[in-house]
Amino acid sequence: MDTLPVSVLTGASTGMGFEILAELVRRGYRVAALTRSPELLDAKLLGKALADRVEVHAVDLRSRDSIDRAVERILHNCGRIDALINNAGYGLVSTLEEVEDREMIEQFEINLFGLVRVTRAVLPAMRDRREGVIVNISSFLGRVGLPLLSFYNASKYAVEGITDSLRMELAPFGIRVHSVMPGFFSTQFARSNLRLNASIGDGDSPYAPLVETLLSRVQGEINGGDDPRLVALAVAELLENPDAPVRVPVGRMARKFLSMRRELEDREYERRVREYYGI
Repeated sequence: MDTLPVSVLTGASTGMGFEILAELVRRGYRVAALTRSPELLDAKLLGKALADRVEVHAVDLRSRDSIDRAVERILHNCGRIDALINNAGYGLVSTLEEVEDREMIEQFEINLFGLVRVTRAVLPAMRDRREGVIVNISSFLGRVGLPLLSFYNASKYAVEGITDSLRMELAPFGIRVHSVMPGFFSTQFARSNLRLNASIGDGDSPYAPLVETLLSRVQGEINGGDDPRLVALAVAELLENPDAPVRVPVGRMARKFLSMRRELEDREYERRVREYYGI
């Protein structure tokens, strides 16, 4: 059993997750990657130098048993868990009125409850060693709202609340808790991780003018966003710097919108957002 620091990473197969994985391996970490698509990650790792420092675990974040089994295997193989990066998630695009119950429940199952399940599974090992770092990949939309993203917003607001509470709970055990708040990044998110409610494409919906104006603009901003490696660098800095800030906004959109939200009162902030998006 080697002595490399061990990081558990969720959502490691694509986009920001794979960039985080690659950056941590470059910095000398062993990464236990929890993913719903192990075959996709295995294919990406095939023949790459970083493959021998990555172990891939098929996990369903909706299943506590699935998560617990993976964490048990990680502890058996590695002997320790030094860090957890909760990255897995997706965005539900829907109006609040037209959302299906199963859609909003699934949004929270993955973005929030899955994060809680994985965190709960790794905490005993961290507490026993009285050290560890947890980084939750949140979003700038965990502090500011956008139309059509009510449930994604709500799940990320919840992640921010969990982060703040958990940090105080775990401080006596020497465990640090942080969040990274990305803006829009050029990843597969808009192509693969945005799930559209059926009514979004319904021209008869009363919200059709809003959808027509806003959705393509947001998708374009995501696909033309910043380099996702910036998120990986932010995560690595949080892991390695004991004096790192509690939360770190990353990217142009995050800095722009979070600065506006801090500086403006509610009505003026919302006026600026409507003006920016033409809604």
